[in-house]
Amino acid sequence: MATDKKFAVAGASTFGGDTKIRFANDMMRTKILQKNGHTDIDLVELPTEMTKAEIVQFLKSTGFGQGNAAVEAAIAYAEKKNPSSTKTVKVKAPTKVTATATSESEDAPF
Repeated sequence: MATDKKFAVAGASTFGGDTKIRFANDMMRTKILQKNGHTDIDLVELPTEMTKAEIVQFLKSTGFGQGNAAVEAAIAYAEKKNPSSTKTVKVKAPTKVTATATSESEDAPF
């Protein structure tokens, strides 16, 4: 589920063999990731604060992690989890209900 929260820093790191896209508000996140045992940490400051969906599009447009299959897979996964709000959503048209008219005598009490 995507949120409207915005982040100023994003990138990728590997922990336990899994590479994931990381979202943060400052570069101090690098030290915390290192302390917790993450490797291949690559965080970049974003030009403006962005939502997760915007960050994924930004990372793809700048070629972030290009050539690294693990990072490319992580970006694809983040894109799947945080769909862009610009995608169109199909909405089923409501079914039409028509009411039939009744005469006054049919509804009159006995």
